[in-house]
Amino acid sequence: MPIPPPGLKPGPDRKLRCVWGASAPEYLPYHDEEWGQPTADDVRLFEKVCLEGFQSGLSWLTILRKREAFRRGFAGFDLEKVARFGERDVARLLADTGIVRHRGKIESTVNNARRACELREEVGSLAAYFWRFEPAPASRPRRLTWADLRTMTTTPESVAMSKDLRKRGWTFVGPTTLYAFMQAVGIVNDHLDGCAFRARSERARRAFARPR
Repeated sequence: MPIPPPGLKPGPDRKLRCVWGASAPEYLPYHDEEWGQPTADDVRLFEKVCLEGFQSGLSWLTILRKREAFRRGFAGFDLEKVARFGERDVARLLADTGIVRHRGKIESTVNNARRACELREEVGSLAAYFWRFEPAPASRPRRLTWADLRTMTTTPESVAMSKDLRKRGWTFVGPTTLYAFMQAVGIVNDHLDGCAFRARSERARRAFARPR
């Protein structure tokens, strides 16, 4: 098989993928079926923005392997349920070896659930809010290369979202964290050119009805 372009790697089926997506068995279904697929589901959006915050300083693979434990611990990331968590819940989560036991990040998730409920009351849905920050197509690279992606740890849109959420009282929502969130939930399509799943993500984004 020819040497793949930088940033791409064949999986077990010999299809080229973004290199990280073929680097561990747990990554394969996440990369192929979820990452970059647009969603308007508030629960999934809240889960993703929280888990990206937990990832700070760690690898996404660590978080992915613990995701089911996070879901159990945080009531499936139901906003209203998490917003009612108190000190007993924080203590319970700090004792849960299945998740990342970081008090600041646990308390941040509870705080952000309360702020998310306020935001949903204001604008109708988290989806309507987050999708406001979708970049204009003209601002995106026509052909996304490994070199492009390595330099895009933040964008003007992720900086603007971070600034606005912090003003609203959210925590652990820095611009880099939020750009990773935008990639994961399909607000941008950062599958590399040459990845067998880039076109699928792009088709889904074209068909996706942006929430208002």
